[in-house]
Amino acid sequence: MAQTGEDHEKAVETLTEAEAAQELAELAEKLGAANLAYHRDDAPEISDAAYDALKARNAALEARFPKLKRADSPSEQVGAPLAEGFGKVRHAVRMLSLANAFDDEDITDFDARIRRYLNLADDAPLTYTAEPKIDGLSLSLRYENGTLVQAATRGDGSEGENVTENARTIADIPQKIEGAPELLEVRGEVFMSHADFEALNTRHAAQGGKTFANPRNAAAGSLRQLDPEITRARPLSFFAYAWGALSAPLADTQSGAIARLAAMGLRTNPLTKRCEGPMELLAHYGEIEQQRATLGYDIDGVVYKVDVLALQGRLGFRSTTPRWAIAHKFPAELAWTRLDAIDIQVGRTGALSPVARLSPVTVGGVVVSNATLHNEDYIAGMDSTGAPIRDGRDIRIGDWVQVYRAGDVIPKIKDVDLSQRPADAAPYSFPETCPECGSEAIREPGDSVRRCTGGMACPAQAIEKLKHFVGRTAFDIDGLGARQIEMFFHDESLPIREPADIFTLEARDAKNLAKLRNRDRFGEKSTANLFAAIDEKRRIPLARVIFALGIRHVGENAANLLANHYSSWTAFAAALDQIEIGAGAEWEELISIDGVGAVMATSLVTAFRQEAERAVIDRLVAELDIQDAEARNTDGSPVAGLTVVFTGTLEKMTRAEAKARAEALGAKVAGSVSAKTDLVIAGPGAGSKAKKAEDLGVELIDEDAWLALIDGQ
Repeated sequence: MAQTGEDHEKAVETLTEAEAAQELAELAEKLGAANLAYHRDDAPEISDAAYDALKARNAALEARFPKLKRADSPSEQVGAPLAEGFGKVRHAVRMLSLANAFDDEDITDFDARIRRYLNLADDAPLTYTAEPKIDGLSLSLRYENGTLVQAATRGDGSEGENVTENARTIADIPQKIEGAPELLEVRGEVFMSHADFEALNTRHAAQGGKTFANPRNAAAGSLRQLDPEITRARPLSFFAYAWGALSAPLADTQSGAIARLAAMGLRTNPLTKRCEGPMELLAHYGEIEQQRATLGYDIDGVVYKVDVLALQGRLGFRSTTPRWAIAHKFPAELAWTRLDAIDIQVGRTGALSPVARLSPVTVGGVVVSNATLHNEDYIAGMDSTGAPIRDGRDIRIGDWVQVYRAGDVIPKIKDVDLSQRPADAAPYSFPETCPECGSEAIREPGDSVRRCTGGMACPAQAIEKLKHFVGRTAFDIDGLGARQIEMFFHDESLPIREPADIFTLEARDAKNLAKLRNRDRFGEKSTANLFAAIDEKRRIPLARVIFALGIRHVGENAANLLANHYSSWTAFAAALDQIEIGAGAEWEELISIDGVGAVMATSLVTAFRQEAERAVIDRLVAELDIQDAEARNTDGSPVAGLTVVFTGTLEKMTRAEAKARAEALGAKVAGSVSAKTDLVIAGPGAGSKAKKAEDLGVELIDEDAWLALIDGQ
């Protein structure tokens, strides 16, 4: 396999918005090309591990910078556009992809997420199915009255290629089945066994023809032949594992439905097993992994699905993946290399992040020269509680270290070979002063990260805060990106050292003898365009301003919550001015906002109370026309504008469902009861919140009354 090219070396948490936007554009291009090569052309150019790593990097960037998500985002794509030469088939039910997991913790997290969504206790029974993930080509088979009438590839998930005549040549695909519903769309995987692949390549080589790189390419290329007779001459196999459109249910469970498909004469995988909980899933994963080399066909992981179909229905789907299923991929390649140095990077919030500089090594098809070291505890061989990791082995410069990539955002160090440790290697001493400004770097109790105390006096923090301010998810000023911020920050005659300086730039330039338009990379037109772009952003929504301030713990989602709650900058700033941390009605109101806790609230109040930082904020606000948060159109809603609190156990819907429904109807969902609460919905087990509501005279209703109140909305 060809390699992916240059590796993304910077940790996601250290990227600026401009850097992230550029990288997302590069990833969209790389992943788009990889999708075409794999799904349409059957000639992949990068390894699966490299593809997974790029996809995970893209997802991590979008999670940190959601406003940068592109219209052509790879995370919203399934498969690839169709090739020429085949008729098109519109899938009645979309053929989606699966989310990926790469370690045991991902699987226990998967189980925990499902339990939270369904409001199931940790010890409540929850069954799954586990089946090998075949490395082949997805295929949809449509049966009407038991007769095969159509076969289609997945394509882009919504529309596939009509390969009906080719599918009819595959022995594992019956032309007629017994006991099927009137309409049944079977879904499965076309693949080629190792023995058949070797025989095909031997035959083609003897004839001077094309040989295939691997069985997956051979299977996909064989199925997608314009001449069905070529497909007939190539040995293809098929496993059924799912279904799409149905006229009647197959069973109540995934395992029951698969058994019924087998009874109809369709080939299903004998290693499919029903499992109770994540521990049984992981045990079966281990059994399948041990058999991997002897199966006779390629698999690249194990797929887990919630067994009860009614629960699958409740869990539903994300944009491209179901919530009720996940693919547990086999580990990617590991590699050993030398740790040459440890560098410290300082982020926007002052966090000191250690990065390993490695002798370049190929891991999963990608050349790796950097790896994250997380924090000083990780380097010392401990977790944040002091418990040992890597059996307590610390990491030292000069060590021989094992690196893995799998689906992680950037490479990590898995282990250290003490037998190859240099005799003069000393334990790493984590800096207690900032390498950028020399200020003290402290570690607060309960925090795993050491942070510079220099604030805006620290060039790394000041520049990063300004880059954050002009990022796409914040002020997004055309012509003023990370590179320009760097230039203006160090400029002595026309500096930008704080956000307000951006909006006084034109006035200050007018007073300068040396004009901006006469500088390198600036001209009359580009300077005029920059000043116009800055002026355009003087009028800006409240949520963007709150987010752009770069206050620790206040991300984009939190900024929206705060903007929707306080509605205007005047109300927001006035509330923060009145708040005493940990006490009073204003403090209770702030932490009652669902999604705002004491840590975030303390960070907000502290930022507004620090004289220097508040002066920076006030100078900025004086230059802006901040727009109030838009109210939702909730005409006719009986709960619009009300502040509601859910407490106790909800029996008809999960807490997440209830919260989403209430907010859609214009209600504000708070996490605690205060004098400003309008309504408390109490389920069984409601405790202190219900009592506080009674003490405050707040209306208290049960879940049935709540559902009756919003019925029809």
